[in-house]
Amino acid sequence: MIKPYLSFFAPIITFLLLICAWELTVSFQNIPKYILPAPTDILDSLLINYSDLLRSTFITFRITLFAFIIASLLAIFIAILFSQSKIIELSLYPIAVIFQVTPVVAIAPLILIWVGLNNAEFAILILAVIVAFFPVLANTNLGIRSVEKNLSELFSLYEANRLQRLFKLQLPYALPFILTGMKTSIGLALIGSVVAEFVAGSGTSTGLAWRIIEAGNRLDVPKLFAALILLVILGVILFLIMSLLEKILLKRWDLDKS
Repeated sequence: MIKPYLSFFAPIITFLLLICAWELTVSFQNIPKYILPAPTDILDSLLINYSDLLRSTFITFRITLFAFIIASLLAIFIAILFSQSKIIELSLYPIAVIFQVTPVVAIAPLILIWVGLNNAEFAILILAVIVAFFPVLANTNLGIRSVEKNLSELFSLYEANRLQRLFKLQLPYALPFILTGMKTSIGLALIGSVVAEFVAGSGTSTGLAWRIIEAGNRLDVPKLFAALILLVILGVILFLIMSLLEKILLKRWDLDKS
């Protein structure tokens, strides 16, 4: 039987070994910094540019968080509309699928033109919302539709109205589905904001994507790696926050069911 502490220490030890192997390989092979910097070079760049990088991290985090909240609320609202009217679902669901399958890089120039280059950050927010929207919609819609038949018949037996059925049965039952969609959505919101900033072009925003573009243009690869590492850390933190929220809410959900 695997010890519980191994699940914590094993990946950390593996990661440290990979970092050491990376450092030694770059050192012994004399690989130039502009091709592959050593971890120590990346750390130096992070310490030198920490002010700009942290400011950019906050901007990317802010756009991602706003996009995630807007996408989640909008998706849940539309899923509720779907549950109340089959006509609305048949009319709007294909449009939502079209937005989902359309690459964000294809519609980014249009959004930028419509909102104006002076509002590039707003355009990035819109594009991130589009990317993050569908998983919450699909999972919420599935959760509402997956209510047990016996429970639905019980509410019908007690002559529950639509609002009572929605808020006391359908939405509580769909909570695990909603949270699963939100866990996916928060990662997509980050990806959407970064991709949108890449497409928007130089100088339209000062998020982490712009720092990566800037460093790449200057062949400052250590700074590029530093920005990329902050981007990965931000994504992991957002995912862990959603996982913790899911664990707390589902624990209460299980208690309420019991």
